[in-house]
Amino acid sequence: MAGEDFHLGSEVRSSDGKDVGKLVHVVVGPDYGLRALVVKENAGFSAQRLAPSSWLLADEFVVPKDAVTSVTHNLVGLNLTAADVHRLPPYLGYREKEESSTEVLSDSAGPLTASPEVPRWLEQFANKGPDELEIDGGENVMLGHSGRKLGTVKDVLFEGDQLVGVVLQPEGWFKSEVVLPRRFLDRSDDAALFARLDETDLERLTPFRPG
Repeated sequence: MAGEDFHLGSEVRSSDGKDVGKLVHVVVGPDYGLRALVVKENAGFSAQRLAPSSWLLADEFVVPKDAVTSVTHNLVGLNLTAADVHRLPPYLGYREKEESSTEVLSDSAGPLTASPEVPRWLEQFANKGPDELEIDGGENVMLGHSGRKLGTVKDVLFEGDQLVGVVLQPEGWFKSEVVLPRRFLDRSDDAALFARLDETDLERLTPFRPG
């Protein structure tokens, strides 16, 4: 793996030159080392192009870190062909809830392709380990566990395969993006990141200047 840092929104390309999707999440371990990329399939690459009116059950897939061969600001290159990419596991899975037969039957009148909403008898889960953390653009960053929102994630900052920080868009109008170093990140859940700092500390964070 060579090149620059990973950037959310980068195009992802197979070894045979197919643009397969865009980088939408990164999955890191307890040491904040990169474990995997989560890529959202391009409509032209997925099977949805063959049935455009249908609901695509899962359009994000997991790319293992070892499949990445090159990284530039706008492009992630893989050592996998397009056919290999089609065999990668989906990031989101669905399983049947433990409900009564009556509840299941009452929710099964329409086919899965009829609505973009997940039927009540299915629950969604992420294809990652319990010790792994997903970070994605637009994710809320909270002040500790106080319930107060500091801002949202705009991008991730890596050195090699180590997450060193996130680009934070603070709450409120006309506030510049800042770099939130990894040392301020607390363990978090899949709904938000939690930061160990005071709101006044935001004024001392480094403004983010791309490039």
